[in-house]
Amino acid sequence: MLKEFKDFIMTGNVIDFAVAVILAGAIGAVINGFVDDIVMPIIGQLTGGVDFAQMKYVLSAAAGVEGEEGFKPENAIRYGAWINKIISLISVGLVLFFIVKAYNKSRGGAPEAGPSEVDLLTEIRDSLKK
Repeated sequence: MLKEFKDFIMTGNVIDFAVAVILAGAIGAVINGFVDDIVMPIIGQLTGGVDFAQMKYVLSAAAGVEGEEGFKPENAIRYGAWINKIISLISVGLVLFFIVKAYNKSRGGAPEAGPSEVDLLTEIRDSLKK
């Protein structure tokens, strides 16, 4: 059983998958950093300095002093943080789109489609008639 597991783990597909997962995590961190540190400040500037993260609807205010007994934290609907996440999602999607588009362009585009099955069968039929 241990040998079977070793054979399974050492196959190319599993190793390729592991490398892909690790690279995806690293690329995700880079893209999220780009969006958080570069794109979001630009969006904030374009919207007049609005910090969406601070936008909220307070259901109940904080009571007491933080760190002391009886402290109740604020209960709020943080819709601004949700708006930030939506903008971040759109920005990440846009960055990934440009990365994939550049990658496909560097590969020379999509391969041309070959003849269809009907064309091949017609060609075989014509060859057999001769």
